[in-house]
Amino acid sequence: MSSEKNDVPAWEQRFRAARVSLPDWADDAPERSLYVSNATGTFEVYAWDRTTGTHRRVTDRPHGTTDAALSPDGAWVWWFDDTDGDEFGVWRRQPFAGGPDEEAVPGLAPSYEAGLALGRDGTVVVGRSTDEDGTTLHLLRPGAAAPEEIYRHAEYGGVGDLSHDSTLLAVDHTEHGDAMHSAIRVLRTADGGTVAELDEVTGHDEPRGLACLGFAPVPGDNRLLVAHQRRGRWEPMVWDPLTGAETELVLRTEQGLPLPGDVSAQWRPDAAALLVEHEFEARSELYSYDLASGVLSRLDTPRGTVAGATARPDGSVEYLWSSAAEPSAVRSTAGGVVLRAPGTVPPGSVPVEDVWVDGPGGRVHALVQRPAGEGPFPTVFEVHGGPTHHDSDSFAAGPAAWLDHGFAVVRVNYRGSTGYGQAWTDALRERVGLIELEDIGAVRAWAVAAGLADPERLVLSGGSWGGYLTLLGLGVQPGDWTLGLAAVPVADYLTAYADEMEALKSLDRTLFGGTPEEVPERWQASSPLTYVDRVRVPVYISAGVNDPRCPIRQIENYVARLEELKVPHEVYRYDAGHGSLVVEERIKQLRLEIDFARRHLG
Repeated sequence: MSSEKNDVPAWEQRFRAARVSLPDWADDAPERSLYVSNATGTFEVYAWDRTTGTHRRVTDRPHGTTDAALSPDGAWVWWFDDTDGDEFGVWRRQPFAGGPDEEAVPGLAPSYEAGLALGRDGTVVVGRSTDEDGTTLHLLRPGAAAPEEIYRHAEYGGVGDLSHDSTLLAVDHTEHGDAMHSAIRVLRTADGGTVAELDEVTGHDEPRGLACLGFAPVPGDNRLLVAHQRRGRWEPMVWDPLTGAETELVLRTEQGLPLPGDVSAQWRPDAAALLVEHEFEARSELYSYDLASGVLSRLDTPRGTVAGATARPDGSVEYLWSSAAEPSAVRSTAGGVVLRAPGTVPPGSVPVEDVWVDGPGGRVHALVQRPAGEGPFPTVFEVHGGPTHHDSDSFAAGPAAWLDHGFAVVRVNYRGSTGYGQAWTDALRERVGLIELEDIGAVRAWAVAAGLADPERLVLSGGSWGGYLTLLGLGVQPGDWTLGLAAVPVADYLTAYADEMEALKSLDRTLFGGTPEEVPERWQASSPLTYVDRVRVPVYISAGVNDPRCPIRQIENYVARLEELKVPHEVYRYDAGHGSLVVEERIKQLRLEIDFARRHLG
């Protein structure tokens, strides 16, 4: 190891170390793959020819690129081109082997992305979302000069999948107005007519979500794999939209026990079996399910988190795995590492401990990491975004950096988090933000009582929804926290709603049970700006000036009130959107947060 590298702190090495996403391969050309990597210091799209072993960077933009897809024949790489991270743009494409980019579907104005489906016969479906038109889906037929609109609705929706012969199109939609529980409609691509519909919200006392997982990948098979919540959690089923036949899959282990937690699946290439992804209590694992025999077989993956998996034509499964202590790599059930980014492996970190705390809505699961030495420690409560997401036993450079600086790290899967059943996820509706803070507060009380956390040095921190909960928590729980670090937060909810992208407006109406005009008291009760006069501790805020999710104007409103109240605060504005894809920018932001915390905590 060079002396120069010895001078680089371990926490910065973790950020700078190259990493790769799970490769996506072309359906009819499996030797051609696509992945995202930060090998050059910015996250960009790469093409990988497995036959020759060559890797080629496809995109090269100042703010990075992550949204991309391969055409089924492997001939074209599609990628989404926005402006400075604002998520508003158009699809472009270039030949797999390299060449100039071209506008993939001429005639479509820039929009927010709402899905893409590429058919084997050349059919293309592009999903668009705009404030003016809501959701529109556009079909480009093989050989046609221009696309035609095949679907439109004011509420949010998106492209599900095209059938193998491109005659059917599955659409995930929320026309019923509940953005947390989608319905599925299958259309004929010939004329846009409806073939079948699955809707378990309209007319139901208990809404249940549905999600398209993909059509069977073999000729003549129009079965659709669907995720449903009929038993209060996500599970797969097989649905034939042409006949209406449904086959719910009750997946049991070899011991005859049902899989707890959420279960998703994807077709194996022969459509005779499924690759099952099981997520439970912050960890995940893989199974194979034979549709004819009903046999569920666990695949050999280490304890930790599978961040994605894909079944290859040769029967093997490739998956992206990591744990809190061990960095990620693309592995195969055939043995070994399939793809690892160039350069050295970043330093590992500290394993997580599972903690369960009794909260007002049930047991709350938290992941705890302790630095070296004896507590109580200065402690960072790192709150995840989403809100329908969860923290997991996976490698993360941010928490590892705080541990290196002597902080304990606590991550709480509050009500609203996924992986604990539908009731836990749906509980945050209407008392938005406040219910999550109750769970975080319960874990905070445990951390102090257990001797883990120093009550005089408690940091509330998070990004996106986690940043929102940070600012809300500093006002709602003013005596509980020593300082706050909020990245790209919602700070003034009413102004955020006015400025944010349409898809998030739809989600917010669902969460609050109406618009700000219809239920103003709920919006006021959940807005950090309502409680800013109670904030007594230093506040650090970072914001992307092009962010369509947590727009800059509402953050400036909150900052202006902090200035009027003379609350110690610092604000860092950067030229990107909802986070940055540039490694050095990420390091800079975390360095500023660590410096702020250390200065104010002494």
